[in-house]
Amino acid sequence: MFPGWYLGLMTGDGPLVECVANFSEGRRADVIEAIAQCIREVEEAAVLDVDSDTDHNRCVITFAGSPAGVGEAAVRATGKASELIDLNQQDGVHPRIGAADVVPFVPLRRVTIIECGWIAHSVGAEIWNRFHVPVYLYGEAAILPERRHLPNVRQIGFERLREAVKTDIHRFPDYGQAELHPTAGAVAVGARKILIAWNIEIDTADIEIAKAISATVRETNGGFPGVRALGLSMKSRGITQVSINVTDFEATPPHIILPRVEQLAAEHGARVTGTELIGLIPQKALDMAVEAGVDLRIANFSPGRTIEARLQAAGL
Repeated sequence: MFPGWYLGLMTGDGPLVECVANFSEGRRADVIEAIAQCIREVEEAAVLDVDSDTDHNRCVITFAGSPAGVGEAAVRATGKASELIDLNQQDGVHPRIGAADVVPFVPLRRVTIIECGWIAHSVGAEIWNRFHVPVYLYGEAAILPERRHLPNVRQIGFERLREAVKTDIHRFPDYGQAELHPTAGAVAVGARKILIAWNIEIDTADIEIAKAISATVRETNGGFPGVRALGLSMKSRGITQVSINVTDFEATPPHIILPRVEQLAAEHGARVTGTELIGLIPQKALDMAVEAGVDLRIANFSPGRTIEARLQAAGL
């Protein structure tokens, strides 16, 4: 009945959609809380997780609920971020184009990924209409084939996109005018399958090592299918990270990636000291690692960090 992206683990009756929104603020707790609170105030939407990092200067707020509730919460959260975050004053190691940077919709129960694409279109139009923040549609919501892959939308960053959008027709937003919001930039709104955001920490300050490892494991360079990776410097901790997005964890589960990264790090005279989960992880990915006998070494993990546990706690 359900296509391959459906986990088959969720229970309940009504349609259930998840949004894993990324905002360009990871240092000011009051700003992060204000964004999360405006989501909590929307009926039929529940905040499942709030995760932030100072070096990335980024937070990820995961929320779920009915399609209408989650859509409205995403619009309001984008507006609140646009009000409180000025990209001209913001810095961090993670690429970004907007105060509300990435707003993806994920089907969990009785919703198709195509329907999540429709939600993304509606939300994108509403963001432009209410706040005049231009919108780029990506993933299963993309209008232009080259925008299906998020890095193609975001890779040049706010500062370069701000100039490019004025003259390059290929950078014209899907909703909005050929000019970014002066402080909030633009936002990528899309639809996708469940994604695992996961950082592997390397005990070296040499960013070139992390970049080389990332280049080897990412799909676009002939690495693992469904894996995006960046080498990032964590200056506050004197280490680097291989920052990974696993876009299809059933094709390439985390327990396959970690040993390869450990091997590559050793070849560069470095070692993996642990890993860090961003947001939530599906229980199935953990079960697969246990079956394979691989410890994912997630330092900040607890049993409540799974999607299923948070949905149950929220009564969804």
